[in-house]
Amino acid sequence: MNGLILKIGGKILSSNVDDVVRDLALNIIRRYNNILVVHGGGNLVTEYSKRLGIEPKFVISPSGIRSRYTSKEELEVFIMVMAGKINKELVSMLAKYGVKSIGLTGADAGVVRAERKKRIIIIDGRGRKRVIEGGYTGKIVDINDELLKLFMNLGYIVILAPIAIDSEGILLNVDADQMTYMLAKKLRPTNVIILTDVDGVIVEGKLLKRIYLNQLDNVISKVGLGMNRKLLMVKEMLLNGVKSVVISSGLVTNPISKALEGFGTIVEVG
Repeated sequence: MNGLILKIGGKILSSNVDDVVRDLALNIIRRYNNILVVHGGGNLVTEYSKRLGIEPKFVISPSGIRSRYTSKEELEVFIMVMAGKINKELVSMLAKYGVKSIGLTGADAGVVRAERKKRIIIIDGRGRKRVIEGGYTGKIVDINDELLKLFMNLGYIVILAPIAIDSEGILLNVDADQMTYMLAKKLRPTNVIILTDVDGVIVEGKLLKRIYLNQLDNVISKVGLGMNRKLLMVKEMLLNGVKSVVISSGLVTNPISKALEGFGTIVEVG
């Protein structure tokens, strides 16, 4: 794929989305034949859940990964916020610049297939392993990229919300970083950029400008719960044909352009 996969974190959508969209519309679109955007938005889901009296729940896996536990009630909020509010607002913002885009979820035409986790193992507050019912979180098992390629070949930016569908037609919350990895593995884009709320990968207070694949395991052991999940997905991308990934701040002016110019952390095969 001669193109870009861009992942926008939820905190960026809440605080600097105008700059991201402006940069995408005025500077980035001319560089690539194909652009696919994956967006998060978990913080906004949390906000709307609390408004509706649903208390969000987060769990820690035995490997130290923190993730949202999606109940049936919160799944409904997740779908409304992700597929409705965030996804369509991004489409409308790009339209103001005359940019054609289409907002989809992974459920549309079965683009992203997932398996519901029937049971999951977590670490409880006392540090003990527990098995609990899996809720409505899914693990992505397949990407059907035909529809994505069709729209991109017609000149549309595709904006994808992290919702998948399983073999029984059940909608599932899936991790946006995992969706980004699976899409990159399938499409092999020229560039992958992950915009987050920090300058890049920071270890002991120092920004790492470049990380090679053979250094990743060591770095993963030294970063926090949010960044370790991202780096685990980046590792999988590099192991599956992607040459490099940039993790950079989405809170600056022209954040995508700056990421392409070397601002942030470049993680590459080496």
